[in-house]
Amino acid sequence: MLVRVSLRTCAQVQGDAPRSSSFLLKQLVTNNHIQHRRLSSSVNANQSNLFQALETHDPLSVAVKHFRTGRKFTYADLTRDIIESRKRLLQKCSAKGISSLKGERVAFAATNNYYSAVNLFSILASDAIAVPVLPTLPYLEAKYILDNADAKMLVLADTADKARKMADWFVGGDDLIVDVRERVPRRGHCEVSSQVDFPNVHDAKGGLMLYTSGTTNRPKGVFLPLAALQAQAQSLIEAWKYTPKDHLLHLLPLHHIHGLVNALLVPILAGSTVEFMRSPSAPTLIWHRLAAPFLDQQQHENLKDREKITFLTGVPTLYTQLMANFPSLPDEIQAAAKQAISPENLRLNISGSAALPTPTKSAWTGLSNGNVLLERYGMTEVGMAISCGLDPNDRVDGSVGWPLPSVEVRLWDTDKEEVIQPGEEIDKETGRERVGEIQLRGPTIFREYWNNPKATAESFVSDADGKGKWFRTGDVAVRRIVDASGKGSSGEWAKGPMYFIQGRLSVDIIKTGGEKVSALEVERELLSLPGIAEAAVVGLPSETWGQKVAAVIVLDTTTTPQLIGDGGETSSSSSKPKPWGALHLRRALSDRLAAYKLPQEVKVLTGCIPRNAMGKVNKKLLVKEVFGVQG
Repeated sequence: MLVRVSLRTCAQVQGDAPRSSSFLLKQLVTNNHIQHRRLSSSVNANQSNLFQALETHDPLSVAVKHFRTGRKFTYADLTRDIIESRKRLLQKCSAKGISSLKGERVAFAATNNYYSAVNLFSILASDAIAVPVLPTLPYLEAKYILDNADAKMLVLADTADKARKMADWFVGGDDLIVDVRERVPRRGHCEVSSQVDFPNVHDAKGGLMLYTSGTTNRPKGVFLPLAALQAQAQSLIEAWKYTPKDHLLHLLPLHHIHGLVNALLVPILAGSTVEFMRSPSAPTLIWHRLAAPFLDQQQHENLKDREKITFLTGVPTLYTQLMANFPSLPDEIQAAAKQAISPENLRLNISGSAALPTPTKSAWTGLSNGNVLLERYGMTEVGMAISCGLDPNDRVDGSVGWPLPSVEVRLWDTDKEEVIQPGEEIDKETGRERVGEIQLRGPTIFREYWNNPKATAESFVSDADGKGKWFRTGDVAVRRIVDASGKGSSGEWAKGPMYFIQGRLSVDIIKTGGEKVSALEVERELLSLPGIAEAAVVGLPSETWGQKVAAVIVLDTTTTPQLIGDGGETSSSSSKPKPWGALHLRRALSDRLAAYKLPQEVKVLTGCIPRNAMGKVNKKLLVKEVFGVQG
């Protein structure tokens, strides 16, 4: 079933278009289990697709801004370009004999600009599955995603060499590679259309596919159907109160849930303005942008950035780097920046994707005159699941808060194999807190791992209540009552005990600078290098990155090491290999792995890496014995 949505004509956009500052979405009614959560009555129960939301926005308000050029794109531009882009996509398919894009995978270059927003929405509007691919990924990683997703079309959105190179990796043929610059109409041109068919979320075949870090084998494609994306948007708008008055500074990569959903999809659906900066950006540049609206306008007449930033979301490393850079700023910039990040101006500052160091959180609160960073918990498969509240009293150090609206959360005691019920958080026998695996249920959860039914089945567990299966996150947490918090001041959803993340059941995910690295993936690439007999990859503490990637290797004494670069090569005057180090391995792996996955520390063992009877490595013990760090 398709939903027919009327579009404004050019005349309406220019003159008499109705204005609205509200964003309304469909009401979700869920039966919750351990934690009961419902959306507020302000959510429109009649809306049946994401695209109706765009019609409620002021067509002349700014949807997207480019920081570097200052160029602005209105919601009238965005709506028109989505329609034109969708039409060109379908025409391209028709010319190749493809009758429909329903449920087909369409990859797009995930670059931080307006055209990525157009691509995302036009693919969804075609009832296809959008697959963002970072153009800077190494060839093997990018090609794996394109091949695994069986992408039927590739959409480019950047003139950069690395983005253009993606076309060489695509196996679908040149006829199915689309350059967005050819699709988006020139400014001022408007296609007049009265009605367009858009997919209804209830029976849509499309959605979003993001790839995991690949903990056990290759990265898995996570399919989030359109209904899950709408539920995630509803939940975050309810909890974080996105509005058309928000101006979000976008500093995140677009191939992760944090950057694509939290910082692009949801604010656009809410009518906010998204301002793109290059990811990553220098801390000095970020500070200057934040400070710009608060500088003396007479002394800075040429400043183009007069809009204050009201919404900032990033990884802990971002805030650590900003704090380290602040003392080097000129006095005028420091004064303006402190004003910019105060609670009166920066409405919401969020930290996520990794644990936030307490010193960083405290320093930011002090510098901003009381603006406490909000922490939350989420993952690719579920979007955001747990969050602290908007009330500063509901932002407790070390906690990620409460289940978000429409999300059900329970803790599963893996030792006793039972649910930790509310009020049973303390073990009666030991008097200690009970740690349980976080398990989630609700409309925000992904549908499947793409073409991997075994992994999908293993990730869900049934419940005798018959209300659906629970997703096993692999993360563990405790639940605590915190005085002065959870009183409902941030919303009805933010009540009761708070969740405190304790880590993963597995030690094979390394979180470095907000990125997730699969130790097994790095090990696999290490072992593919000639001259390496054994390899174990672990995470070590890092003040800058949270964790850093480290490797323990054993050389193959029966062969001569041959590495890319100078590491491990045999000297002309000696048969003894040169010393191995992190630099050598990083050079050898640079064409195989993204930079953040490359080992920063390397230890070479003689003999073999200790293993148990099952051939498994005790990595906590390895970290302690080899690196001298408590695992």
